[in-house]
Amino acid sequence: MQPLADRGFSQLEYLGDATPFARQLHALLPYSPLFEDLSLAEVCLISPFMQVYRAQTGQEVLREGDAGDFMLFVIEGRIEVFKQAGSHPPRLIAVVTNGKTLGEMSLIDGKPRSATCIAEAGTVVGVLARESLARISLEQPILGAKILMALVVMLSQRLRTTSAQLLASLEQAGRQDEGLMERDSGFV
Repeated sequence: MQPLADRGFSQLEYLGDATPFARQLHALLPYSPLFEDLSLAEVCLISPFMQVYRAQTGQEVLREGDAGDFMLFVIEGRIEVFKQAGSHPPRLIAVVTNGKTLGEMSLIDGKPRSATCIAEAGTVVGVLARESLARISLEQPILGAKILMALVVMLSQRLRTTSAQLLASLEQAGRQDEGLMERDSGFV
């Protein structure tokens, strides 16, 4: 499998496929909602389909707005996730650590990245591209279905969490508006 230089990884150090990292990946599964139900044998099956890269502290791993058709699995290190909000400076919205994943939405829909991700420390990531997931699904259909179902469940959970946060923000904004209306009512 060739390095993903054409996908913005040219500045990261290519370490090869994930086969040598299979046991380390398996040890991280309890921390990974996406892969937590995979056995060591299943991890060994998907490892050749993943590529591994090293990012140095401060290196950009993903850029908001860039095209994407792959996801990342943090093998070791920490990645800060920043979201651009209009003309304001990018805002830190998450820190992703060992066993967690990034970029699942772009893996599924191929749409541009929704955030910028920067290595907070020296970081090693496994990359699973859409075409690799398709090959897993063809060559190992039960494993492919298991991964896809886990992706659907994880993204559904994130959507529910985001919806709850949005509702809480709207309710708080509504209470603030009510407070303004009460203060302003003396001026009528």
